[in-house]
Amino acid sequence: MKTTSIINTLNALSALTVVGAVALAAGCNETASARREAPSRQAAQVAPSQPAAKAAPMSQADRVRLGEHLVTTSACHDCHTPLKMGPNGPAPDMSRKLSGHPEGMDLPPAPPPSGPWIVSAAATNTAWAGPWGTSFTANLTPDKETGTGAWSEQTFVRAIRTGRHMGQGRPILPPMPVPVYQNFSDDELKAIFAYLQSIPPIKNRVPAPLPPVAAASPS
Repeated sequence: MKTTSIINTLNALSALTVVGAVALAAGCNETASARREAPSRQAAQVAPSQPAAKAAPMSQADRVRLGEHLVTTSACHDCHTPLKMGPNGPAPDMSRKLSGHPEGMDLPPAPPPSGPWIVSAAATNTAWAGPWGTSFTANLTPDKETGTGAWSEQTFVRAIRTGRHMGQGRPILPPMPVPVYQNFSDDELKAIFAYLQSIPPIKNRVPAPLPPVAAASPS
């Protein structure tokens, strides 16, 4: 009886050992499989997404429309389109749209800057005087002789980027808000230029800037 009991006990232990070995082997196989699958899952997670489709290039008509919007909302007409007196007071003369200071307008010398009021402007809002001298707003129409008709797109962009006439000449004078317009992107500046080249050319030779007038001595 004792022998039989011992044999039965050994058989039971052997069975448990086999079951444990099988379970251990199965666990090892699952772990190895999980290890093999993990890199592929991680690779799938970190795989770069497909690049977004590039936007279609803007048509010339769309560039002109964008440029018109930027010109209209960026106060270009305030100084480059002469004012004329209307029934409700001064208003832009759109028959001379963006043509700058009228060449036939004779002005007396600007008053010298004095006191806290050191800037003065002509009634057309196209001539301004201050410590920098007297400046006349430019003809932005595409007239080849007196406007921007001989300018290239690159010349226009460079003029704004450098703050110099045609990108290499004298400084662009007040009241032109060059520091503000330098925040435009190149694409926006090119759109503005495209619009300016699309409007009717107006022959109007704007005078050159004048040097500063000596400041008045305090009374």
